[in-house]
Amino acid sequence: MESHPDLTASVIRGLGWLYLIMAVMNLFWTINVFQSGKAYESIAGFKHIPKAAPWGLYTIVLFMIGIVHVVFDSSPADFQFLLPLGFKNLVDVIIANPISYFAVSMVIFVAMIWLRKWWTKPTVAWVLLNASMLFLGVSMTDYDFRQIVGKPDNVPIVGMLFLVGFFTWLYFYKSVENDRRIAAGEPKIEDEQSEQVLVWPDLVYTEMICMLLLTALLIAWGIALQAPLEEPASAVKTPNPSKAPWYFLGLQEMLVYYDPWMAGVVLPSVILVGLMAIPYIDFNTKGNGYYTFEERKFSIVTFLFGFLPLWIGMIVLGTFIRGPNWNMFGLYEYWDVHKLEVLNNVDLSQMFWVDWLGKPLPRPDANASTITQIRTILLREWLGFVLILAYLFILPPLMAVTVFRNFFVKMGFLRFMVLANLILLMAALPLKMALRWAFTLKYIISIPEWFFNI
Repeated sequence: MESHPDLTASVIRGLGWLYLIMAVMNLFWTINVFQSGKAYESIAGFKHIPKAAPWGLYTIVLFMIGIVHVVFDSSPADFQFLLPLGFKNLVDVIIANPISYFAVSMVIFVAMIWLRKWWTKPTVAWVLLNASMLFLGVSMTDYDFRQIVGKPDNVPIVGMLFLVGFFTWLYFYKSVENDRRIAAGEPKIEDEQSEQVLVWPDLVYTEMICMLLLTALLIAWGIALQAPLEEPASAVKTPNPSKAPWYFLGLQEMLVYYDPWMAGVVLPSVILVGLMAIPYIDFNTKGNGYYTFEERKFSIVTFLFGFLPLWIGMIVLGTFIRGPNWNMFGLYEYWDVHKLEVLNNVDLSQMFWVDWLGKPLPRPDANASTITQIRTILLREWLGFVLILAYLFILPPLMAVTVFRNFFVKMGFLRFMVLANLILLMAALPLKMALRWAFTLKYIISIPEWFFNI
């Protein structure tokens, strides 16, 4: 038997318990559908077929598959519930490439916004939940996938992804319903929830019960899952890959495209300042105190774009896809420390002087005067400075007289300039990523003499 098999008896039985848990979940769902008063609606044109029947059949299949897994006592090599090799190779090709990875994430993001009235339906959402859990379960039959997802410090992140999905669905579910009610002239959901309770004892008791349950969960978690402790830190031996905590993986991914001062100081500071500035630059008085999408489209889309594709997407990338030497690996690909990817990244000044003009790159003479050195550096990087200044100072006025004209009229000059620069700085990250992928562009401005790179 191979030293690292895709399947072992313990893995098969563990998946069996997962499928049994899913069966119990769908049993309650089936009962709820049957008792909802819509049990005999037409399905695919066939009348008098209970709506709960497909869910009942699916629940029975899950029970059967779970029992087969739990009582399985044959050789794991004979087990047949595996992912096809062609599917795993296709996923690895898509995931391990940064262009296709972010292209797929953007397609999902656009579809989430465009199809919000469809996928927020409880039945559709339940189907998506089952599909994601089945994908996770069947993928656990792959050894390399299991080593990545099953790491003790990665298990909570998997759970957090389901939480992000649930609360995103909850927002859209309530906002779609409120938007429908507003359009029909009906009271909003929040208007019907006028009952008020006292902080003491109602809220305090609820918080205390939640605290006790969460404490019990953390204790059980700490007993069942081994802490991911490693050997004492050593300057001569660092982990490969060496990763930050999950909440900093987005910043660590930014270091691939920006210098540390930019990725670790400027951009996070702009994000914090922007969050503090939002209440002062927001002119839309609608959507306060209730869920809505139609009345705050721009704000919601902007926030979700920065949070889901640019933040959660990079956390997923840094956790499950970035492997040894910070190379990208597929979900079902072995993390080979010997994997090397040639990165011929060049600066804009090198592209301009060497590739386009065919001239040597101007370099300041160390023995020359300071003014002469500055003049040489500015000559070398003039194109980068022009592009950066145009991006920050010419684009905002163009935005004010074109696509953001209504915003400029309602907000005024000062508030609009703050908003425009926040949008441009947020867009700088995906723009820089696209330039790196398409043109292997490393820095727009590169001044190593001053440790200043953009």
